[in-house]
Amino acid sequence: MGKPLVIVTRRLPDVIETRMMELFDCRLNLDDQPMSQAALLEAVKTAEILVPTVTDRIDAAILSQAGPKLRLIASFGTGVDHIDLKTARQRGITVTNTPGVLTEDTADMTMALLLAVPRRLAEGERVVRSGSWNGWSPTGMLGHRIWGKRLGIIGMGRIGQAVARRARGFGLSIHYHNRRRVSEEVERELEATYWESLDQMLARMDMISVNCPHTPATFHLLSARRLKLMRPDAYIVNTSRGEVIDENALARLLASGELAGAGLDVFEHEPAINPKLLKLDNVLLLPHMGSATIEGRIAMGEKVIINIKTFVDGHTPPDRVLEAMF
Repeated sequence: MGKPLVIVTRRLPDVIETRMMELFDCRLNLDDQPMSQAALLEAVKTAEILVPTVTDRIDAAILSQAGPKLRLIASFGTGVDHIDLKTARQRGITVTNTPGVLTEDTADMTMALLLAVPRRLAEGERVVRSGSWNGWSPTGMLGHRIWGKRLGIIGMGRIGQAVARRARGFGLSIHYHNRRRVSEEVERELEATYWESLDQMLARMDMISVNCPHTPATFHLLSARRLKLMRPDAYIVNTSRGEVIDENALARLLASGELAGAGLDVFEHEPAINPKLLKLDNVLLLPHMGSATIEGRIAMGEKVIINIKTFVDGHTPPDRVLEAMF
């Protein structure tokens, strides 16, 4: 049996691409430009295995044109909200992702934002670069300490728990809301307080961290109504998916002083950024780099390779995604 035709939609780390070339009949995207709709359609028509990323929208319109050879979509990334899982299942296409390997990197970035936003690090950096800093003063660039504050984590999965472990070291009190309550053992370890009501938790926290996946159930989970429940001196950080927050409502509340600040690594309409957010000093904006470490990207690629190899060998891939999981 010949090597399967694998089409990769974006540049991956060199070591991963080299290994894929050795193992498979592999077509790489050397210029790293996101594939157009037409290019994606051509890819699903010809590939036996497609390796997309979170920036590729593999919806019903694309999948309906898939050729008979396409049997596996081995996505490079944890989230699968860019893939129509129901249509894939109906067409007999297996979907895999790369869970687990980005937990620590994303938690590190979340903690960095939880520190940076209340202490106004981005604002301070801009002041220095602008040449307008005139030296230290007792009231210059005053922010807020995080020690002793309450952190509400939305989504207590692997990443949420990793954030909680870090936050405890900075003296934060851990609270969380999750679809299902975590085990007593985890709650004890993290000294975490569970809130069945997201509304009640939001109204009482000093800081909120969004760490849940984007699913139909979590779209605009933080709606205008819920954001207004937060205290005006509270901060919000999002390293999950932009669609979980009503971005327009968030921008309005930040501009009017009804929220103290935000740290955003993800956006509702990436790569477009809401112009209202760009005008605000109390928002730290990052280009979706929460998982952007060399170690993390290589680990993701290795998972993709293992999923493809296991599938080609006739076994169930270790990271198969089922609709019920999301």
